[in-house]
Amino acid sequence: MHANLRTSDSRLPRRDERSNNRSGDNTHSKKTSIKFEEENMTPTLQTQALVESRRQYRYILMDVFTDTPFAGNPLAVFPDAQSLDGEAMARIARELNLSETVFITDPLRCGRMSIKIFTPGGEIPFAGHPTVGTAWLMRALGLHDGRSPLVIEESVGDIPIHFEGSRARLTTARPLQISECSLTIAQAAEVLGLSMSTIITQPIIASCGVPYHLIEISDLNNLGKVQLDIAALQRILPDPDNRDLYLYVRLPDYQLRTRMFAPAVGIPEDPATGSAAAPLIGYLSGQESFQGMRTWKVIQGIEMDRPSHIHGQVEIDGRDIIAIHISGDAVIIGEGNLYL
Repeated sequence: MHANLRTSDSRLPRRDERSNNRSGDNTHSKKTSIKFEEENMTPTLQTQALVESRRQYRYILMDVFTDTPFAGNPLAVFPDAQSLDGEAMARIARELNLSETVFITDPLRCGRMSIKIFTPGGEIPFAGHPTVGTAWLMRALGLHDGRSPLVIEESVGDIPIHFEGSRARLTTARPLQISECSLTIAQAAEVLGLSMSTIITQPIIASCGVPYHLIEISDLNNLGKVQLDIAALQRILPDPDNRDLYLYVRLPDYQLRTRMFAPAVGIPEDPATGSAAAPLIGYLSGQESFQGMRTWKVIQGIEMDRPSHIHGQVEIDGRDIIAIHISGDAVIIGEGNLYL
């Protein structure tokens, strides 16, 4: 597999490096050829001979839940993935090693499209930043007008999409589900490397398609101190499908600071997790009794130096959750090709 990637921050060789490349050892010249365009001094990899007859698959690299490059959550989207099978998708996701990679398996037609989402650990039924990022990309590429209905088909079900200014907004396909959590306060403290006093409520499990252990932390200082003990996590929660942790601290004005850990699917820590933010804001909104729309802002990725801003809305009637919406911005930072 060979990758050819262009980003908005590609490093160009210095003049002395170019001189060395020209006058140095030519042992590998038959295998790899770098051509420098004199006008812009951009290195162009001459790949045709190297990749032979392998098929080219284009991908677009984005950052989601941000409008700033190198913040938010990275995402690769393969617009033409109809011919790829699940095994190839899994291998590509491991190769790119991003939190998630999207494969568009049925292109946008008549307001509908289908995608598959893979982490380095395998396929998942739903994720927030891949859904928001893919929807945002469809409008940015001019494939959707941003006004007519759009539905993204995922393994979890149909995800309705709307646009609010610069943001793409999803509505969860499945209703909020809350269940008891086997994780005790003492066990949560052990897994997170914190004292018991910093876990201020009994953890619960919440899901809008993907279950998470929601763990409330006392303050931002202790949220930043978390050191995940993977051995303890595996011992206390032996089922790898039931190990995703979403930590949160309540802030004024319906704001939350969060962190997410999912090592079982190849995500040591995630800078933005819409599929976890949705059940969290649904769960917290359900603790109140009101009529109408509750608006939330979830800030994640601070500890990873990738600040992310997830915007959420919960429609509620009394204590009944009617709908949960997650929205965010995105930015394209590069594109490239894989040769399979």
